[in-house]
Order: sequence, then structure tokens, then C-alpha cells
Amino acid sequence: MARRSRFKKVVAGLGIGAAAVGVLTLVGCVRTSGGTWYFDEAPLPEDWPELTPVDAVEIREYPTYRAAVVTDDRASAGQRQMFGPLFRHISSNDIPMTAPVDMTYESTGDTAADDRMTAMAFLYRTPDLGPLGTDGVVRVEDVAPQAYASTGVRGSYDDAQFAEALARVRAWLGEHGEWRPDGPPRYLGYNSPFVPWFWRYGEVQLPVTRADTDG
Repeated sequence: MARRSRFKKVVAGLGIGAAAVGVLTLVGCVRTSGGTWYFDEAPLPEDWPELTPVDAVEIREYPTYRAAVVTDDRASAGQRQMFGPLFRHISSNDIPMTAPVDMTYESTGDTAADDRMTAMAFLYRTPDLGPLGTDGVVRVEDVAPQAYASTGVRGSYDDAQFAEALARVRAWLGEHGEWRPDGPPRYLGYNSPFVPWFWRYGEVQLPVTRADTDG
């Protein structure tokens, strides 16, 4: 009995130690960009703009970048179904992981709550990395420069969080007539499941163009 008691204490001590190491590792990865803090688990794409403050809405200009994309418009599609092929693609082709992961949504109704994720993309570190083309269900393509109305969010990458943030972006655009939407919204997730959900950082964005621009 005494030996078993000592064993339990050792196991408990190792558990506490592992948790402490995990917290210290995360704290060591804290970075600040655009006035907001986030856990820097992977490098951003080259020339990526500053992050958007949480709950604020600002315009962000993005450069050309290369992305590996999986598209799935089935009602049953979700993050896990799209993440797997993308992770296998970068692993088998020695493509370094970056942040964020791009989750694109399409409108299926009248409100943000009706929007559904139909594509996921991993972004390459530089636009000249790897070849363009297809790799099974993965499509590697170059994304043209684009402006986005962007808001920072803190918490889980779920549909409720997305809908609330997208409503904030759309309300902001309603007050700033110089910009108009120019495509489907996206959710940029900067953190992995290793970061506790309440600390995760993301951005919900709508592509925009100047209202006085033709087309």
C-alpha cells in the first residue's frame, strides 16, 4: 500500500510538471502584432500585415501568397475532413507549416448563422515555394493581392464565434460606405488545439473593394 501511494504521488507530480512545462512553453511564444497578443506557434506568410485587434474592425491589405486548398461543399464537410488532406500534402512535400489556417465560408441563407465552411487552405511561407497544380484533392494556387475588412476574435474557432464576428464586420461596412464586399468571408485561425480555446486568436474577414471601383 505504501509503495502504491508513493507511485501515485510520483505520477501526480509528473502531471503537474508536464502542465507547467506546457504553460511555460506557450508563454514563451507570446507575440504582439497590431496591438493584440497571440501565441506564435508557426511563422506567418512573407509580408503578412499586422493582426487586427480583438473586437475592432480595420482594413488589412494582403500581398500575393501561395496556398494549398481543399474545397468541399457537402453539408457534412467540416474542419477535420479538410485538415487531414492538407496536413498530408505539406508533410509529404516538406512544406513548412505556417499560420494562419484559412477557412472560407459560403452563404447558405439570409444571415451569418446560415454560412457554412466550404474550403480550407494552408498558406505557404513564400509565394515561390513548391509547384502549382493538384495533389489529390489538394489544389495549390497563387492568391492575388486583396483588401479585407477584418476583426480580431479570441476563443474557439466555431460557427457561433464566426457568425458574431461577421455580423460586426458587416455592421462596420454599413457605416463605411467607401468600402463594399467583394467575395465570401473567411475565418483565419492562428492557433492549434494545443492552445487552450479561450486563448486562441483568429480573424474573421470579408474581402472588400473601394465603392468607387468599377466592377
